[in-house]
Amino acid sequence: MVPSTVGLMRRLLIAVLVVSSLPAADSFYLGTWTIASAVVAPWADPAARPPDPREMKSLIGRTIIVRPGEMIGPGIFACKGPKYKVTDYPADWLFQGQFGEMRDRDHTVDPAKLAAKLGFKGTSWKTLETGCANEIDYHFVDADTAEIGLNDYVYTLKRKPGN
Repeated sequence: MVPSTVGLMRRLLIAVLVVSSLPAADSFYLGTWTIASAVVAPWADPAARPPDPREMKSLIGRTIIVRPGEMIGPGIFACKGPKYKVTDYPADWLFQGQFGEMRDRDHTVDPAKLAAKLGFKGTSWKTLETGCANEIDYHFVDADTAEIGLNDYVYTLKRKPGN
């Protein structure tokens, strides 16, 4: 017996609806985030090149919305068609490997202690690689707090309640 086209289409539609209603395994990062604060990054060298506070001040309080197919936010944070990938990063990989590079230049530097000063607890953290041209990685301190490095600042993002 050959199933009818209508029957096949109905089954396919039901399968699509069921699958699309399932949450993605790594979708904890989706939602609305506020850039809550910023500090001069540990790798910055203010004596040689002072960080520009104008960009930092313009970003505090701004919102970044992370959706499955796009990121909406101010300037550099906007991204169409991200290719999200979640990876566990050790301390020396955080912020595009800045802590590891600091240790390579000065063996007394401890990447884990630098991470702890920024609020990271433990030995590795979930990191969202977006695949966007801006190459900004989102390092999760906890489920509602992420940190990013941009232009010699570390920005702390907080999930908006209800997301």
